[in-house]
Amino acid sequence: MAPGVYAVDGLSGNYGGRITASVVITCIVAASGGLIFGYDIGISGGVTTMVPFLKKFFPSILKKAAEAKTNMYCVYNSNTLTAFTSSLYIAGLASSLLASRLTAALGRRNIMVIGGCLFFVGGAINGGARDVAMLIIGRILLGFGVGFTNQATPVYLSEMAPPKWRGALNTGFQFFIGIGVVAANCINYAASKKTWGWRLSLGLAVVPAIIMTIGALLISDTPSSLVVRGKVEQAKQSLIKVRGVGTDVEPELNDLIKLSEKAKAADQEPFVTIFERQYRPHLVMAIAIPFFQQVTGINIIAFYAPVLFQSVGFGSDSALIAAIILGLVNLGSILVSTVVVDRFGRRFLFLEGGIQMFLCQVAVACILGAVTGVSGTKHISKEYGVLVLVFMCLYAAGFGWSWGPLSWLIPSEIFPLKIRSTGQSISVAINFATTFVLSQTFLSMLCHFKFGAFLFYAGWIFVMTIFVLLFVPETKGIPLDSMYAVWEEHWYWRRFVKAQS
Repeated sequence: MAPGVYAVDGLSGNYGGRITASVVITCIVAASGGLIFGYDIGISGGVTTMVPFLKKFFPSILKKAAEAKTNMYCVYNSNTLTAFTSSLYIAGLASSLLASRLTAALGRRNIMVIGGCLFFVGGAINGGARDVAMLIIGRILLGFGVGFTNQATPVYLSEMAPPKWRGALNTGFQFFIGIGVVAANCINYAASKKTWGWRLSLGLAVVPAIIMTIGALLISDTPSSLVVRGKVEQAKQSLIKVRGVGTDVEPELNDLIKLSEKAKAADQEPFVTIFERQYRPHLVMAIAIPFFQQVTGINIIAFYAPVLFQSVGFGSDSALIAAIILGLVNLGSILVSTVVVDRFGRRFLFLEGGIQMFLCQVAVACILGAVTGVSGTKHISKEYGVLVLVFMCLYAAGFGWSWGPLSWLIPSEIFPLKIRSTGQSISVAINFATTFVLSQTFLSMLCHFKFGAFLFYAGWIFVMTIFVLLFVPETKGIPLDSMYAVWEEHWYWRRFVKAQS
């Protein structure tokens, strides 16, 4: 077999799809689904530093902040505030599992539309919230919207993109998450000047929801999804559109039909199939990669960036500006990943990003430990605060070109068609479950561990970098339906997969 050409089950796996304006536009529109997740990540932390918001919903935090000798790490340690932040993620966990069956039945695109509508309603409720109960109900609806969107969008992008460009186009999802974070931080900074600013910040969540919902309505579903649902002619037209007029799409279409028929002939519950021995490596990746992405601490830092910077001595405005800077650095680094992911591969970025993040977390812990002391009652100087921000930006850059986009890309590209929706659902569910636990415990951990919280995350980054080195194979440029080869050739996983002719 020629280098770079893979075949499995008699499928060609080499379709020669080229990059076209249509596939780029389609993938950009689909990737805008990341806006809603990014907006929520960015908006939550900033809103929780706004005095009018805290006065209305969490007055106990203001009382703590007024106490002169309060440990700076413990000011925001509130169970109710934590419930406000983390309720979205338990809802996202439930909806991502539900989305598996719905995505198979209704298609990737339609699930994105449903997710956008739910997020719109949740944002409207939060903007008009009168009490904590309304806030949490809104957050739950936001969670269902994000759960559906995060399940469908990465798979959509991987199925639409030509193999050679799959990494670059799939990173678009993380790029739009980054745009959402930066936009939310900028809105928080502007809105913080007004007593009703928190309502503006929360209510404007309807804008990214409208953008992604309208965008999703304007694009076609993926050929794979259309074939599975028996819409073969629509699948052919979709392939012609994204692969380019004049491209022979019959081989790819025929292979999709064969795979679909094979999956239907097996007539087995996908949630049972995925636990079979031959899919052990796929299942491990679907669990390990999203888990490791979250224990880098990135989303916790993004949620609480303004809170975190305020805790280590920044003023309210300075904390929001620092959060904006952090978001911009992350956004720029995602563009780096877009350019190099299909050239240098997934493993290289995973390893380089892991080393960079580890060193930055250790550096932040050392600075805070040396300057603030074990008690956490000493506030750091402006110079040391800027140094903390520099290391946090380097950390965000490392995440932005490695674990950020790749944690959505890898699970979306490794599963065979018959369990692809199920595998993505498990991956998103693990992501939300881990985020929920971390968001429930972070403020308490920050209070008790103090600067040691950063060493906690550094330890996990070290573990996951070793995991990548030993167990994650390279998947760049390999057609989705020929991905089996990477497991058969891997030193460890080959013992689990069955050789295929």
